[in-house]
Amino acid sequence: MTTDFDHAAEVVRRFDRDRYLSALLAPEAHRPALMALYAFNAEIGRIREIVSEPLPGEVRLQWWHDLLEGTEHGAAAANPVASALLRTIEKYNLPRQALVTMTEARIFDLYNDPMPGLNDLEGYAGETVSSLFQLGCLVLADGEDPGTATLAGHAGVAYGLTGLMRALPWHSARRQLYLPGDVRSRHNLDPETVFRGETTPELLAVLAEMRGHVRHHLTRVRQAAADGPKACQPAFLPLVLVEPFLKKLEVTGFDPLHQVTEISQLRRQWILWRASGNVFGRI
Repeated sequence: MTTDFDHAAEVVRRFDRDRYLSALLAPEAHRPALMALYAFNAEIGRIREIVSEPLPGEVRLQWWHDLLEGTEHGAAAANPVASALLRTIEKYNLPRQALVTMTEARIFDLYNDPMPGLNDLEGYAGETVSSLFQLGCLVLADGEDPGTATLAGHAGVAYGLTGLMRALPWHSARRQLYLPGDVRSRHNLDPETVFRGETTPELLAVLAEMRGHVRHHLTRVRQAAADGPKACQPAFLPLVLVEPFLKKLEVTGFDPLHQVTEISQLRRQWILWRASGNVFGRI
């Protein structure tokens, strides 16, 4: 019979293939819990894609918020991902507030408000992606504090910003802009040119600066990784794809508004598998 954890794994396989593959390379005992976490992240991260306007999206996020705070109005058992997540929280004594904060941060996704500044963007990445790295570490450390908060913080910003740059064609098509206001101002980027699909020198300059910020955080990850427990390495496995994606974004002639940065599935699997024994050495 299909279990709640099997359902969660299928959600991750469909909507977050890189984390799905990384979870398969984690110790078998912890794979179901990782899948539950990653499925929850996929569910709240794709709400914008499945609602026609913000209010229904807020209702969906509020349901998750209430579930995590124990005040849900519908039975969690009816939602396999929710059921798997609650069992994972209980088994590993995961901090519910971190998950609640993830749902609250995702409200920003539902609207077209511009990202105010780089600090705000890094805060958003911290509350979403960094938290997921840290929660994965807690699972792999069997619920004990792995001492990876700083490592997860920098990893989340690097991975999150890279993902947002890759998603620029989709976001700009719906007039959504995660490029921070202070960086846009430094390079005189007019958001309307982005929404019109114009790949200007100003946009390229903004993206070059953003890649620099990603690499700064990768450097901090390498520094913090010296003290990172080996058991937590599978949680950081998706991070080894950041540099290959950055190099794709830097290819001469690449159009960030009309082309999607991709690495073939076979190559992604090879990169992840090759790094699985020494993740921090491959970042």
